[in-house]
Amino acid sequence: MRVEFTLLTVGLLLALSIIATRTTNRFGVPALLLFLIIGMLAGSDGPGGIAFEDYQLAQTVGVIALIFILFSGGLDTYWSAIRPVFVEGLILANGGVLLSSILLGVFTMLVLGFDWQMGLLLGAIVSSTDAAAVFSVMRGQSVNLKHRLEPLIELESGSNDPIAVFLTLGLVGLITTPGASLLALIPSFVLQMALGAVGGWLCGQVIVQAINRIRLQQEGLYVVFTLALTLLSYGAVALVGGNGFLAVYLAGMVVGNRNLVHKRSILRFHDGIAWLMQITMFLTLGLLVFPSQLVPVAPMGLLVALGLILIARPLSVAAVLIWFRRSLPEIVMVSWAGLRGAVPIVLATFPLLAGLPDAMLIFNIIFFVVLVSVLLQGMSITWVARRLGLNAEPKQEPEAQLYVPDVRLSSRMLEATIPADSSLVGQALIDAGVPRGVLVVHIQRGDTPLIPGGSTLLDAHDHLLLLATPEATPALEVWRRQANLCMVPAPGSPSRPEEGMPVA
Repeated sequence: MRVEFTLLTVGLLLALSIIATRTTNRFGVPALLLFLIIGMLAGSDGPGGIAFEDYQLAQTVGVIALIFILFSGGLDTYWSAIRPVFVEGLILANGGVLLSSILLGVFTMLVLGFDWQMGLLLGAIVSSTDAAAVFSVMRGQSVNLKHRLEPLIELESGSNDPIAVFLTLGLVGLITTPGASLLALIPSFVLQMALGAVGGWLCGQVIVQAINRIRLQQEGLYVVFTLALTLLSYGAVALVGGNGFLAVYLAGMVVGNRNLVHKRSILRFHDGIAWLMQITMFLTLGLLVFPSQLVPVAPMGLLVALGLILIARPLSVAAVLIWFRRSLPEIVMVSWAGLRGAVPIVLATFPLLAGLPDAMLIFNIIFFVVLVSVLLQGMSITWVARRLGLNAEPKQEPEAQLYVPDVRLSSRMLEATIPADSSLVGQALIDAGVPRGVLVVHIQRGDTPLIPGGSTLLDAHDHLLLLATPEATPALEVWRRQANLCMVPAPGSPSRPEEGMPVA
């Protein structure tokens, strides 16, 4: 009955976590905080009484969860949105984290009496903002910020985990290895970031080509294929010495900004996987902590949290953004949106597994800091945005992530026939080079009508029904000549496509 009881427990915790998300919209409580609380209640000190002290397993679960969360975050990060803030975001993600860890380390040394090694280690562990927390809170509360602050915050949170991981592992190695030099970490960091960036871009290109060309018969296999490719991307880059977390985030960004077969299904699937990973990670970390051990460190944890939220984070953000001529309200907003989440808790397991002195104290302090950050910053982020005058009207995002032409009364319906010597024969529709502003509405193959999709293979003598905007006419003519198409107006055809037709 042990397996059955385990499955029952897991199912119950997942169901309770999902049901608890209703509280997010009703009372503004961040969902991640609820997941942590449910895990704590189910743990040894709670009514659930589940004994769980496997820090190695918790670390493994956290790493796997972060891989899929970062990949999903990359899928939702559009280059057109982050391009204006790309340099600003990268400097904030790396320089901001480094400066924040130093400032918080100095704060803990002066206020709590930590030595410089443990102080810097604590600062490094809690220095990065958490992508899962930021994505969840900002999108769950429909936060829409002006002046490109939203893509800046999301870019920072998605790309600053690698330096936090590197600093944590480097400082743990520095403490455990007598005679090691802090300066020796710099070349290693540059190499990891460079390999992670190049590897992530290459993996993203490979994923796009693999998905578009594999020609699977079942749509459901495409989403499973992306799971495998995501894990392969992380593992391949990490094995050659690159930063796997940066690689999967960049790979997701490359994939999300390209045309893809069954893209809508893939995006929805990874959104669900990201939520599952968030719930699993926070429940696991909630089980790992003993609430009774948090009470003695509460004063110390509160001081660290306030030092981070009110001193280290604002000063580090201001030191970076002031060079980009950001206003004071914008700097305050970016600073306040720097939520801490599961990443610091996962990183806090490294000192424990390394057997460092006071590692359990650091773990409990970090957990308390995360609770304060998610509770204080997460619940007030919308209010702060309004008080600063930076909250914009909600954006109306299209349901599909593919381009849909601007259909107007002036749009034209055309018929095109693919001759046997056309370069389009045997190509998938997504690879056919259909110009932007042109919609393939229908394909007639002999007596068989086809509903076109990105993976539909074109054949000789196929008849295509096209809808084209006036602006697409020059590109359409070039495409017609290159593909050797026979194209004529479609007399009597409707000027608007039927709702729900896929985009080429």
